[in-house]
Amino acid sequence: MGHWAETRFIASLQLSPLSPLSPFPCLPCPYFPLWRCNIVKRIFEPQLMLERIESLKVGIIGAFSLFIAFIVASIVNTLVLSKYFPVLASLAIEPLDLDFALSGAIASFSGFLFGATYRYIIRKDSNPHLKSGGVLAFGLVRGLAQIEASWNSLATVLPSVVLAGESVLWFAIAARVIDTAMQIGWLKPFPSIPTDY
Repeated sequence: MGHWAETRFIASLQLSPLSPLSPFPCLPCPYFPLWRCNIVKRIFEPQLMLERIESLKVGIIGAFSLFIAFIVASIVNTLVLSKYFPVLASLAIEPLDLDFALSGAIASFSGFLFGATYRYIIRKDSNPHLKSGGVLAFGLVRGLAQIEASWNSLATVLPSVVLAGESVLWFAIAARVIDTAMQIGWLKPFPSIPTDY
C-alpha cells in the first residue's frame, strides 16, 4: 500500500494520523509507509523496554542457577553415582572437556529461556499450580527428550531416567532462586510497572 493509499485509508476512517485511535499514530512520511513508523515506535516504547530488561535479568538469574545446578549434578554423577552404581557409569563426565562445556552451555541457555518464560508464567499471581506447571513443563521436555534419545540408541534407559529427574530438579531450583529474588526485590514480576496493555 503506497503513501497516498494509506493516507486515504486513514481519511476514510475519519481519524487523523496523530489520533490515539488511529492504527497509524505518526506523521505521514514520504519514504516509509505509516504502518512501519508505528511498529518502530512500539519496539522502542520505554515501558516495553523496561519489561524486556527485567526479563533479561530474570533470564540471567535462571541461566546462572541452572549452570550451578548442572555443575553440582555433574560432580554427584561422576563421584557418587557412576562409582557405586555400575549401571549408571555413563553419567560420569570428564571435567573441562568439550562434552562438559557443551552440556554446561545448553543447561545455561535452557535456564535463560526458563527464567524469562517463568516470569511471564507466574506474573503477580501466587497460584502454586502455575509455578509447578512451568517447572514440570521445562523439566519434563528436557528429561523426556533424553529418555527418547537413549531409547532410540538402544542404550540402557536408567541413566536417562536419572537425568530426567535431575532436569526437573534443576528447574525447581531455578524457580526457587527466581522466587526468592522476587521476594527480596532484586527482580520484579510481570508486569513490573503499571500499564494498560
